[in-house]
Amino acid sequence: MGRDVAAITVSTEDRRRYREKVQRCLEAFAAMLRDSRFAPEPPSMGMEIELALVDDGGRPAMRNAAVLDAIADDQWSTELAQCDIEVNLPPFPLAAKSLGALEQSVRDTLNDADVRARQQGARLMLVGILPTLRETDLTEETLSANPRYRLLNEQIITARGGEALRLDIDGRERLRTHADSISPEAACTSVQYHLQVTPEDFGAFWNASQMIAGVQAALAANSPFLFGRELWAETRIPLFEQATDTRAKELREQGVRPRVWFGERWITSVLDLFEENSRYFSPLLPVCDDGDPLDELARGDAPGLNELTLHNGTIYRWNRPVYDIAQGRPHLRVENRVLPAGPTVADTMANGAFYYGLIRALADEERPPWNRMPFAAAAGNLRRGARYGMDAMVVWPGVGEVRVTDLVLRVLLPKAAAGLERWGVDGVVRDRLLGIIEQRCLAGRNGATWQAGTVRAIGGDRQEALRRMVRLYLEHMHTNAPVHTWPIG
Repeated sequence: MGRDVAAITVSTEDRRRYREKVQRCLEAFAAMLRDSRFAPEPPSMGMEIELALVDDGGRPAMRNAAVLDAIADDQWSTELAQCDIEVNLPPFPLAAKSLGALEQSVRDTLNDADVRARQQGARLMLVGILPTLRETDLTEETLSANPRYRLLNEQIITARGGEALRLDIDGRERLRTHADSISPEAACTSVQYHLQVTPEDFGAFWNASQMIAGVQAALAANSPFLFGRELWAETRIPLFEQATDTRAKELREQGVRPRVWFGERWITSVLDLFEENSRYFSPLLPVCDDGDPLDELARGDAPGLNELTLHNGTIYRWNRPVYDIAQGRPHLRVENRVLPAGPTVADTMANGAFYYGLIRALADEERPPWNRMPFAAAAGNLRRGARYGMDAMVVWPGVGEVRVTDLVLRVLLPKAAAGLERWGVDGVVRDRLLGIIEQRCLAGRNGATWQAGTVRAIGGDRQEALRRMVRLYLEHMHTNAPVHTWPIG
């Protein structure tokens, strides 16, 4: 969840001061790593879930302000567009029956919010991209009334020299269009998994998360439609890249790095990532506070590192480092940002169990598996997984090129089960959630295949078929039956 900022006019002096503060924060952060200033608590998990708002006809409902007023809970907040909201779940320990307890907590939270949303003429939908969105639904006028979003939009367009954003996605069909604001990014609704880890373990868990990003995208793809066209299985990936691109054509040709970034190398320390952020990316929200992080550190306080964390929040890595303070103690988290929301809470929790278990198993291996995998291969896996979904061919160390479902069934599911066992997750909960992943692979059906197959089965006018599909989707979503069990059409 992005930090709120006040409406400001950015000056040259603001940028100079902000750069200096980011460097001061980096120095303080390096000192904290060196002096072991981080919380020793056992690992915990957290989740953020973004949801689309739809009306009774399956079309986007631009009512997030009214819906949030009705929900009246600090866990909930706005997202970029008026047809999106987000819930930030409290952290849970990764042990015993915690995943099962979290699943029930998520269901209760969403059901209560949906009841309140209906009172405002909206319904909540767990999906990667709302299939019924039209280009006219996402404009500067439909951005949420939050100064952060307005400032972010202004700064991205300014960084591009005022040039419109270009969307060009070639999949089963092709979309080519332009936008004069970052509003198309609001089509992306995702789930983010957080894992609190020690500084010593951060590099291994981040590398492991990067290794499996392509597999995650393929298994959980749930975004096949954008503006009426069928594109990639997980169209969120290229859409997010293009809709927040601060680079004009000439800068892309020069090899300037994109804000939505997979990265370019394996790391040894979390400091590597924050240093890259400072080195490669200019500030978008140059807002400073009055504190000095080195002075705070010298007093024995935990510095907020506000400029560093604000800058980090405008660099959209698929696996992002997070520095935060809870109960006065600083900690680090890996934020996994690859996956779309939905289709159900059961699917979301199964995706989470697979992620948490698999990265634990990979991080624990005596010989780091990422050392046997070129970083470019992991990046390529993400693009193939997002484009082709369940049909994707991916590369894996010791296996070579393999169909993603075969890799999961033969190699990765046993590793994920072992990893969850090491976390101390209850065996019944573990087997039920990983069983959903297994059956999804055997059926060859995830959210993307169900959406596309259902629209083809309905036939006729595309927009009407999409609306009918959304209504069916909502019916199935509320049963919490995993998507691989949903009938097509």
